[in-house]
Amino acid sequence: MKILLNYTLFSLLFFGLFVSCDVDLTPETTISDDNFWNTTADLRLAANYFYTTLPGLTANEVAEDTWSTDAYPGLNGNTISDGSRVAPTTDTVYNYYRIYQANNLIANAPLVLANGANEQQVNWYVGEARFFRAMYYFEKLRAYGGVPLITRPLEVNDPEIYAGRASRDEVLQLIYEDLDFAIQSLRTPDQLVSSGEYGRISNTAAMAFKSRVALFEGTRAKYHGYGDYSRHLTLAKEAAEAVISSGAHSLFSQERTGVQGERLNDAYFNLFQQAGEGRSNRENIIVRVYGVNRENSISSTPVQRYLEGNTVLPTQNFVESYLMADGLPITQSPLYQEPDATTTHASYFNKKDPRMAFTIFKRGDEFITSGNYTIPNPSTQGTGFGLRKYANKEFWNIQASFIDRPVLRYAEVLLNYAEAIFELNGSITDIELNRSINLLRARLPQVNIGTTTNPNFANMPALTNTFVNENGLDMLTEIRRERHVELAFEGFRYWDLIRWKTAEIELPKTILGSYFFNEYTSSPTLRWSASTNVNERNYIILQPSTLRRFDPRKDYLWPLPTDEIAKNPTVLEQNPGWD
Repeated sequence: MKILLNYTLFSLLFFGLFVSCDVDLTPETTISDDNFWNTTADLRLAANYFYTTLPGLTANEVAEDTWSTDAYPGLNGNTISDGSRVAPTTDTVYNYYRIYQANNLIANAPLVLANGANEQQVNWYVGEARFFRAMYYFEKLRAYGGVPLITRPLEVNDPEIYAGRASRDEVLQLIYEDLDFAIQSLRTPDQLVSSGEYGRISNTAAMAFKSRVALFEGTRAKYHGYGDYSRHLTLAKEAAEAVISSGAHSLFSQERTGVQGERLNDAYFNLFQQAGEGRSNRENIIVRVYGVNRENSISSTPVQRYLEGNTVLPTQNFVESYLMADGLPITQSPLYQEPDATTTHASYFNKKDPRMAFTIFKRGDEFITSGNYTIPNPSTQGTGFGLRKYANKEFWNIQASFIDRPVLRYAEVLLNYAEAIFELNGSITDIELNRSINLLRARLPQVNIGTTTNPNFANMPALTNTFVNENGLDMLTEIRRERHVELAFEGFRYWDLIRWKTAEIELPKTILGSYFFNEYTSSPTLRWSASTNVNERNYIILQPSTLRRFDPRKDYLWPLPTDEIAKNPTVLEQNPGWD
C-alpha cells in the first residue's frame, strides 16, 4: 500500500463549506504547511475539507442501493448485487488521501496551541478530524476487514507506507478512540446553531455514529461467528441511549389538514425536501448541506436524474416488505389483495404503511412532466416503480437541486437502540419498543382501511410483544423490517445483509419488477411492450436467479485493489477467494 503523500497541503482542498444555513464558498488555494497552522481559523478552514466527503447525491452514491435486491439500475444489472464483479485495479474506498488530511490536521494542531490558541477551540477541529478519520476507517473496515492503520502524515519514503494489514479489533479500537475523543470535544447541536455553524459535526453526531459502527460490528461478529459481539452491541445500545437521553434530537413532525378532516403528516416525505432542512428539523444529526436557494448554494445536479430515471429503481422484492395498515405482512393480512387483471398500479398503495406512498411514486403525485404521475414509464422506470424521495418538480425544471442529504437521522438511532437490545437479550420490552420503533409509527398519518366511498381511517398499530405473539410473528424480523422500510434507499440495505449474514440468501434471488397490469399495455402514452418478460404470477422478471450468485466464502469481504497489492506484495494479502 504505497500512499501518494507528496501533496502540497490543501491544494485543491478549500472548495467550500456551509457554516450556517447560508453557504460560505471559499476559493481554491495552494497554502502549504510552512505558512499555515497558526490560528484556530486555519484549523477550521482545514476541517472544511472533510464536509465535502460526506455522502452526497451523485449518481455513484445513490446507486449504492442497487447493490441489494431493493433496487435495480435500469436494465443493466449491478456486478456487486449479482456476484459477477472481479477484483478491481483501483478503488476509491481504499484510497488513503482523506485519512492523510485528517492525520495532517491532528498532527499540526499542537502548532496552533503553541501560538496561544484556546485549547477548547483547537479541540473542536481536532475532534472533527478524528470523527472523520473514524468514518473513513469504518468505510474500509466494513468493506475489506482489517486494513493498514496510518495515524500520522507520512513522507514518501516513510517505511509505514508499506505497512501490513491491522486486525479488525485494532482498526475498531482506533475508531472507538477517535469517536470518544470527538464526543468529549465537540459542541452540542444547539451550541453550533447559536454560533451560526449549523451543519458541522456535533457531539451527538459522534455518539450516533458510534452506535452505527458498534451495531454493525456487534451483529457481524455474532452472525459470522468471531470476537466478543456482546461488547460491541453494548456499546451500540449505550451510544444510542446517550443520544436519546441528550434531548438534542427528536423525530421531524409536520402536519397539515387533509381531505375529509383527517390529519396528514408529511414529515417522512419532507425529510427529503427543503421543508426538512435546518435545525428546525431536529431529526437530522449529520447532513450533507447543498444550500438554501440558487443564489446561495453548492448546487448539485438534480437528483431526480438518478432517482426518477434508470439509476435507482425500486423492485417488487423491496415493495413486499411493507406492512399492511393492520401491522401484518402481506402474507398474513386480510387487508391484502394480490394484483390481478381487475386491479391497477394504484392498488399497490391501498391500505399499506404510508411510508410506501412517500417513497414510491403513485398516481396523482407531482411529477417532472407537465401533468401528475399516472403509471410507470417503461423507458425510465422499467421495474414498474419510481423512487419519490428527493423528487421535486421545480428543481427538475431548473436542472439544479439544493435539497440536503440526511446522512444520519435520529430515526436510525432509535432503530439501532431497538436492534442492539434485542440482539443482546433475545427480547425487548414494550417500554423499549415505545421508546424507539413505536415513535416512528406514531408519526405516520392515518390510512384508509375502508373503501373510497366509505372510508375508515386508522393508525398503524404499535409493535408490541402481545401483537407479535398473537399473530405468530417474529420480533427480530419485525425490528429488521422496520429498519428496512424506514431507511429505504438511504444506503443501508446491502450492508445490513452483510452484517446479518443473509446476503447469501437474499442476493441470489430473482429480481422482480411490479405486477404487469393490463393498463401497462393499454395506456395511450406510456405503452409497455406486450412481450415484457414476466413470471408465472405475471410479475416482471428483471434478472433471473440463474444470473445471480453470492459466494459466502469470499463475497462478505470486498477484494483489495490489485494495484495496491502489486505495490506491497510481501505484506498486503488479498482477501480470501479473490486471488
